[in-house]
Amino acid sequence: MLLSKAEIGGIYEIEEINLPVDTKRRLEALGFTGRTNIEVMNRKAYGAVIVKVRGTRFAMGKRIASGILVKEAAA
Repeated sequence: MLLSKAEIGGIYEIEEINLPVDTKRRLEALGFTGRTNIEVMNRKAYGAVIVKVRGTRFAMGKRIASGILVKEAAA
């Protein structure tokens, strides 16, 4: 599932990042790595997504959120 389609309040695990290399490296430097849990805090009408990763909140546009594949995290 794409991060841009994830439900608000859900906790997901990052499976893969399909973005340009420079964007992918920047996200990895911020903690968006494989098998990291990510919580969807909010989603805006124009496609922006607000997430929490490793205790820090991030806002990202629809283009970036659509390049991150996630799956539901095991409880």
